[in-house]
Amino acid sequence: MKKIVTISLSMLVLMASIINAQSKLDTSTLDMAYYEQLKGKKTTINVYNWGEYISDGSDESIDLNKEFEELTGIKVNYTTYASNEEMFVKIKLGGVSYDIIIPSDYTTAKLIKEGLIQKLDYTKIPNYKNISKTFLNSIYDPTSEYSIPYAWGITGIIYNKNVIDKPESEISWDLLFDEAYSGKILMYYNPRDAFAVAAAYLGYSLNTTNEAEIRTIAQTLKEQKPIVQAYIMDEIYDKMESEEAAIGVYYAGDSLTMVKNNPNLNFVIPEQGANLYVDSIAIPTTSENILGAHMYINFLNEPEVALDNINYIQYASPNDAAIAIMSEEVKNNKKIYPDDATIKNAEVFLILPDDTTELVSKLWNEILSTDEGYKASFIPIMLGIMIIVCVIIISLIKKKKRDNIRR
Repeated sequence: MKKIVTISLSMLVLMASIINAQSKLDTSTLDMAYYEQLKGKKTTINVYNWGEYISDGSDESIDLNKEFEELTGIKVNYTTYASNEEMFVKIKLGGVSYDIIIPSDYTTAKLIKEGLIQKLDYTKIPNYKNISKTFLNSIYDPTSEYSIPYAWGITGIIYNKNVIDKPESEISWDLLFDEAYSGKILMYYNPRDAFAVAAAYLGYSLNTTNEAEIRTIAQTLKEQKPIVQAYIMDEIYDKMESEEAAIGVYYAGDSLTMVKNNPNLNFVIPEQGANLYVDSIAIPTTSENILGAHMYINFLNEPEVALDNINYIQYASPNDAAIAIMSEEVKNNKKIYPDDATIKNAEVFLILPDDTTELVSKLWNEILSTDEGYKASFIPIMLGIMIIVCVIIISLIKKKKRDNIRR
């Protein structure tokens, strides 16, 4: 029996080693002299990315951060955020020195405007040649000096086919405002995306700066609020896959991952139009390992690396070299690579004027102020602050009494 167990364990180890060997990156075509520039120097890069947004070794993918560490000797400290707004505030306030961030288009423009990201040195990114010209000199980075596209896609509706029994052609933004689905709807927990959904529903530009339209959008979101189950970001995975909710709005790649995990789900880009987004890689001005950051960007744009990454996150790739070796099935998937008509009907977010941004933020806070989830997180914070203040006051009173006794 022990011998059989030993043989079985040996077989498992052998099988595991074969699987690992298959999933490991082929480095034979890589420029090792380039990637070994910092090897043995015990350097680190701090990467700040969206959740679920890089190939991590699961689902037979390659763990790209681990591969980069082994290839370069550079340790990767990897942390995630749930929204552009969360990331922007952290970069703005400082305190942590990040070397890599992956902002969406309009946030990239804002980071450039505020001097929070630095110009890239393309002599240190030879794989820049792999990026499609379609994504260069964009509206958010007109000179392509500050960012390199990472992935792109179009927002849409993810829904449970068992609850929403309609052909795809009838799926529209109206679903998210339909009282028939009260308590089954999930909405974005950030103002730019949430306002864009209501703008598309109303037939407005996603980049409207018209105050009357913005206030109408806010009023529409307020009226929608009673039928919304929750305002969320990454939590949408659990809620949709477990069928706790039936309708949500999210980014194409993440939605297709949910569909893969639960075949009862489907994803549709509404004909009314949607947001076409491009997430890019950038280096903050506070980076402490600029060479390591450039090497990380270059690594992510190696053809096989970019392909494995895009197959895992299921977004569209801006990397021509990766697309050239991509399967025809993925290339022809219109939900990942939409046709020209769908792209033409979509809008890229522009950076909004400060007064418009302030108005949107104010109105969004008014919408959330009656949200139980918002209260649940806000009240404990306020109580915590009050307790700290009380402790400080009591400490000062006691100190004063002691000082009086000593006198």
